[in-house]
Amino acid sequence: MITALINGRIYTMAGKVWEKGMLLFEKGKITAVGDVVKIPQEAEVIDLQGKTVLPGFIDAHTHLGVLEEIYQEEGDDLNEYTEPVTPELRALDAVNPLDIAFRDAVSGGVTTVMTGPGSANVLGGTNLVMKTAGQSFEEMILLAQAGLKTAFGENPKRIFSEQKKAPCTRMGIAALLRQALTDAQDYQAKKEKAASSGEVFERDLGLENLTLVLEKKIPLIVHAHRADDILTAMRITDEFGVEMVLVHGTEAQKVISELKKRNISVVVGPTLSGRSKVELAEITWQTAVSLYQAGVLVGITTDHSVIPVQYLPLCAALAVRNGMAEEAALEAITINPARILKLDKRIGSLEVGKDADIVVMSGHPLDWRTVVERVYINGKIVYDKI
Repeated sequence: MITALINGRIYTMAGKVWEKGMLLFEKGKITAVGDVVKIPQEAEVIDLQGKTVLPGFIDAHTHLGVLEEIYQEEGDDLNEYTEPVTPELRALDAVNPLDIAFRDAVSGGVTTVMTGPGSANVLGGTNLVMKTAGQSFEEMILLAQAGLKTAFGENPKRIFSEQKKAPCTRMGIAALLRQALTDAQDYQAKKEKAASSGEVFERDLGLENLTLVLEKKIPLIVHAHRADDILTAMRITDEFGVEMVLVHGTEAQKVISELKKRNISVVVGPTLSGRSKVELAEITWQTAVSLYQAGVLVGITTDHSVIPVQYLPLCAALAVRNGMAEEAALEAITINPARILKLDKRIGSLEVGKDADIVVMSGHPLDWRTVVERVYINGKIVYDKI
């Protein structure tokens, strides 16, 4: 079935806004978009006069389905507190796709999230990227292993000092991460030698995941708030020649030149929150604004469940109120996170050939009075208030 959405104000997030645009999709993919496009006779035509149409929103840093809101003990699979270095873990094995938060996500127009482990461990396991609705869990998954989570600063220090074991200091965090990456380099060399000589090789799941980082198949997803921790993370990734994506970045505006020099993307937030710990002393919307103005690739995050995921568009609106351009704020919850996740060929904008992940809203997307009225994921209606 071909579906045609007509007469809506279409924000393509690819450089065009069609005031009374037309968008066609079929078999889960966008087939046409523009001011005037030919509509096949057999198409289902939906008139969206007065409505706004955007690509599905994307949150590039959440714990959706891993930390359930209601089942706070039974559904808490966020951190493996027993050891500080657990790269073998996969969030894929922790996600509950029936978590009520997925319904909340689609009600707010959020169609894709990165979700993963928390920040208790120096290395906490791999994140995944998934749609927020689908016919099956397998259909929802876009990237089963999208990055390896590492955490600096207050969280791992607190968790493991309470257990009277390393890391108790920032030195300890850096040392454990360096050692893990060094072990992975040695493992990589032994594996290559065994392959060339035909010897039996005993594999290690954690070192296999670290090897993916060394080979730049996935980045390190770096949890860091303070500027000194961000600098340490950059120093270590420089040493090992690996890629990193910075999440939170509360003080990232202090090291903008270093971030730009390395072309590091930043997923900023959750800024719609209080100063719940020391590292958040300087929390401000100006961080996202300053990074954007300096040319850093910026995404905005709710860090669900710190901020409920459905409020991602509200976070973008608050960034605008504090100085971010409207287009930039919309980019920070659509095409920018798609680029950060290296999925911009599939999601993040309304272009021919991309997934038909579409949000229909009652008015301007950054007006707090605007409501999400309909959401499509892969061309299927997953939320409908029209």
